[in-house]
Amino acid sequence: MKIVGRNLLRKEGMKKVSGKAQYIDDFSFPGMIYGRTIRSSIPCGEVAAIEFKFDKKGFTTLDYRDIPGKNVVALIEDDQPCLVEKKVQHQEEPILLLAHPDREKLLQAEVKISYKQETPIFDFEKSPKVFKKILIEKGDLQVGFAESDLILEGEYRTGHQEHLYIETNGVIAIPENGGITIYGSMQCPYYVHKALKVLLNLPDEKVRVIHVETGGAFGGKEEYPSMIACHAALLAVKSGKPVKMIYDRAEDMAATTKRHPGIIRHKTGVRKNGELTAVEIDFLLDGGAYATLSAVVLSRGAIHAAGPYFCENIQITARVVMTNTPPNGAFRGFGAPQTQFAMESQMDRMAEALSLDPVKIREKNVLKKGLTTATGQVMEDDCSALTVLQEAVKRSDYYRKVRTYKGTNKGIGLSLVFHGSGFTGSGEVYLASKAALELTKNGARILVSSTEIGQGTRTMLAQIVAETMGIHYEQVEVQEADTNLVPNSGPTVASRTCMIIGKLLQRCAEEMREKLGKKSPKEYLKKYGPLVITKQYEKPPEIEWDDEHYQGAAYGTYGYECSIAEIEVNPIIYGIRVNRVTTAVDVGKAIHPILAKGQIEGGMVQGLGYALLEQVEMKDGKMTNSQLTNYIIPTTCDTPILDVVLLEKSYRHGPFGAKGLAELPLDGAAPAVVNALRILGHDIRELPAAPERVLESLLSRSNIDQRALSIGR
Repeated sequence: MKIVGRNLLRKEGMKKVSGKAQYIDDFSFPGMIYGRTIRSSIPCGEVAAIEFKFDKKGFTTLDYRDIPGKNVVALIEDDQPCLVEKKVQHQEEPILLLAHPDREKLLQAEVKISYKQETPIFDFEKSPKVFKKILIEKGDLQVGFAESDLILEGEYRTGHQEHLYIETNGVIAIPENGGITIYGSMQCPYYVHKALKVLLNLPDEKVRVIHVETGGAFGGKEEYPSMIACHAALLAVKSGKPVKMIYDRAEDMAATTKRHPGIIRHKTGVRKNGELTAVEIDFLLDGGAYATLSAVVLSRGAIHAAGPYFCENIQITARVVMTNTPPNGAFRGFGAPQTQFAMESQMDRMAEALSLDPVKIREKNVLKKGLTTATGQVMEDDCSALTVLQEAVKRSDYYRKVRTYKGTNKGIGLSLVFHGSGFTGSGEVYLASKAALELTKNGARILVSSTEIGQGTRTMLAQIVAETMGIHYEQVEVQEADTNLVPNSGPTVASRTCMIIGKLLQRCAEEMREKLGKKSPKEYLKKYGPLVITKQYEKPPEIEWDDEHYQGAAYGTYGYECSIAEIEVNPIIYGIRVNRVTTAVDVGKAIHPILAKGQIEGGMVQGLGYALLEQVEMKDGKMTNSQLTNYIIPTTCDTPILDVVLLEKSYRHGPFGAKGLAELPLDGAAPAVVNALRILGHDIRELPAAPERVLESLLSRSNIDQRALSIGR
């Protein structure tokens, strides 16, 4: 291949490095004013009174009574209001909207809201309201436990995580032609389109959503842009002027969605040789005040909970519940980082209890062709769990380092994870995504709603089209996502863009090449006129899924990764330094190897933050460390040597064999680090593994040793 598999220049690269790329706060329109959200200051209760403590002249003010359609942010469940009517469910919940031409006057405007407070729910273990329940069953659990030589139990906990994209949420709403146009930083233009239609009671053609250059997202701009777009649109409609709303960092961190906190309980039966006989998992997630995407986050987390391992007898019980905290939502990995952290920790604890090698216990149980997952999905030729495990062990020189580090403050640990590519179950069928390719005089133009959010979408899709058509990469243009110009290709989430949308474009390009024959694009257009080819997703016949019972092929395929982390623990302050991470990843086919490695390295560092540093501090249901000064993420100084090897076990339904990639690297970082700590004697079962938790584990182990000595006497 001449184009696919090559490291070509990014489509938007020159604009970004030269500073010419325009982000949402760079845009301005005649007569534009600025919008602001007035938010609740209690976690639970009712609005009793509202008092405006400023001169309202020149201001646009509105509340829920100004909404022309339905007061909801339409997504999956219609439970989240755009603006509070009376009942407050969490701190930072939107109550009022203000707009003014002078941003400083707008920020100085004081509104006093009185409340009738109620008792909030913060402990999600005690929440009576369940958003979603899932049960996955395979085999007979009791038979499995009866066949085991060891039954090991464990509880694992994970907290919130903040996306902390470089660019905060922002949109501009323009009232025009009896409808609304939105420019914004987002992942899913058609999500915003749907929400605005419901809120404003408008037909399709009266709502236009235009994606502009986006400075990072990680899931945080999947569903939340619908909220800010709804607010800006209401102000624009009432004022009759363009309205810009850009969150500052503190508001963005305090008010928007986070990764779901989780509690994962394991009970595992295993034979002396390390073979799994029974896997019982209870998985609980904190959804926050409203449902948002919690049901599907729970779904992916549950399906991945048993890891890339085979066991005859599995039961996974999962539920997500309501608390009076800001809603949690999409975050890279989408539930899988929580459950696979628990499973990989459990695997190492089993190995330790049986005096087995952590590598060997994984080799004993790993999924292979012909074996089945927890949902009964049969693994095919592209199952590469064993391949990535063995490659990472070899490449890292794992066994020599285990011996070398023994007796020092250095440790080495591994994780083996997988991640389903595309929407779960029948999700891709439901989306019925479309992609189109338009012939131009010079080549072709890609028409999709998939967005460039830093991951290289424009470049990778252009490579697929150019390779398929047999034209130069420079001859392929990519239309910016605009709901007036591109079909609904589904959301830019779920590691699906390359595999699903790339495949649709490959089919479009194949047909276009056939139609062109030996004619150049210019010759074809002159003779036959415009040519646009559209393809819609078609489910591969072997993918069968039972939504009701959670049985069958949950995903078209899986990506696999083995990560091996080498760490060093400071014996005085118990801080952890990650010196090196070796990771082997099966991507099916690396369309652009440098971009693929960049995704893996970025995901790994983000996962290291989840493992060691990132802790959202909540008080009365509100994030109290919503600043870059006290919410700590890894910097370049914290980034270890990252040795990435790309493996390619082709997926037959992916473009040139490609699978999903972007989320997989985040799944394995935390368990690799925690398992390295375990080798040093620190039994960490809650993230992040901050110094105080390392010290606690040391003290706990010391107390256990003292009790053992006492019993021995």
